Amino acid sequence: MKNRDKLIDFFYKMYDHFGPLHWWPGDSPFEVMVGAILTQNTSWANVEKAIQNLKEKDLLDPHKLLNLSHEELAALIKPSGFFNIKARRLKEFVNFFIHEYNGSVEKMKEEELWYLRNKLLKVKGIGKETADSILLYALDMPIFVIDAYTKRIFSRHHIIPTDMDYDALQHFFMENLPQDLRLYNEYHAQIVLTGKTYCRKKPLCNICPLKDMG
Repeated sequence: MKNRDKLIDFFYKMYDHFGPLHWWPGDSPFEVMVGAILTQNTSWANVEKAIQNLKEKDLLDPHKLLNLSHEELAALIKPSGFFNIKARRLKEFVNFFIHEYNGSVEKMKEEELWYLRNKLLKVKGIGKETADSILLYALDMPIFVIDAYTKRIFSRHHIIPTDMDYDALQHFFMENLPQDLRLYNEYHAQIVLTGKTYCRKKPLCNICPLKDMG
């Protein structure tokens, strides 16, 4: 079976099990950007608490966050963990967002995908997974997000080698799947939920929707 067919089969096994997931949660593109930074090394439940703190103070706005002191911002996002580091990262990002695009999502969307990705990766604290999450989920740009679950699931099923790096794995998916924004969005969401629910460090293979996939 060709890699393209295998990847499509994996997708539908997960999709049929979980149904559509409508990921990423957020009331605005900027909220998604903030969430992508805050979710580093923590659970989404903790991110939601931090974002709610910002919403309650009416601070979920790039200009307001830029003008907020480091101490105030760190205190508000404390539930997300590593709050001092993440406060600095948020400040770096909003400074970039305002300096380069005047805080406009529409201006950001005018950029070519890979050019913008390179610019995001130059922002201190923005790695490949965070940059790609911003591109896909906040800006509706067709790029496949890779995370630890992606590597774990597909290496355990012997679709990819265990030592495949981020760029090679991303290329593998984008080369073998249609360039479809909604598919990329939904596929990554399905991978995350499958990984969290079944393909753990101690996997629950006997009840996993992918148990018959080899």
